[in-house]
Amino acid sequence: MAIARAEVDAIPQREAFEPTAYHVKRGGEGVALDIRKFNLWYGKAQALYDVSMEVQAGLVTALIGPSGCGKSTLLRCLNRMNDLIDELRIDGEIMVGGQNIYASSIDVIALRKRMGMVFQKPNPFAMSIYDNVVYPLRVDGVTNKGVLEETCERALRSAALWNEVKDRLKESALGLSGGQQQRLCIARGIASDPEVLLMDEPCSALDPIATAKIEDLISELKGQYTIVIVTHNMQQAARVSDNTAFMYLGRLIEYGDTERIFENPDKTQTQDYVTGRFG
Repeated sequence: MAIARAEVDAIPQREAFEPTAYHVKRGGEGVALDIRKFNLWYGKAQALYDVSMEVQAGLVTALIGPSGCGKSTLLRCLNRMNDLIDELRIDGEIMVGGQNIYASSIDVIALRKRMGMVFQKPNPFAMSIYDNVVYPLRVDGVTNKGVLEETCERALRSAALWNEVKDRLKESALGLSGGQQQRLCIARGIASDPEVLLMDEPCSALDPIATAKIEDLISELKGQYTIVIVTHNMQQAARVSDNTAFMYLGRLIEYGDTERIFENPDKTQTQDYVTGRFG
């Protein structure tokens, strides 16, 4: 354990460190996101260090690690939400469909349509349940009532919410419970049929029953979408994900098959974290 602790302690001192052990479960559809030596700075403060990982298409990938380790920062890089932060600087590439999403030629709005996003706290708009779900289509200029209604039902069914709200679609979304609101946000996120669904601690504000429903939903959506989820809950990562990436102080420490990460990781630091010895 002394060697592992020396390696962990070397990270904040920016000493040489071999960050990654790879043993991922491969998706049948190949790679959805290819992150290559990705670095990020907020002004002079570096938040991500040489992160390299391939996110497998059609699978669920969990990002775990203590607070401040860079997992939410990395997630928000995948749809360039961090672009909105002043003095942001990046180096490296994130490849989607053979294109670097940080290339100057990339249409950022079009990119974000390919990456559905679900945030830590439910954020339904102050409008009806129906209008919340079809909002992405209306932004795209879709006005056909039949298309909107079909999309609304499809998305709500996919989010396991249709039977609970089908008779109250014109009511305010703010009247839903917290768990229902989060499933509504998932429905809104998949209404435009994105390739990837990004989830930033989607259950942190929910009770255990609502959390179980979201976890069941993630399992149902797997295969239809590539899902990347940030979670502080290691039990949740173990339950819902195929692959897990353990991050610490902006570095990717280990990335692999979830069962192996939790039962037989390569890095002693990973073992220490998942068993609660630090973090």
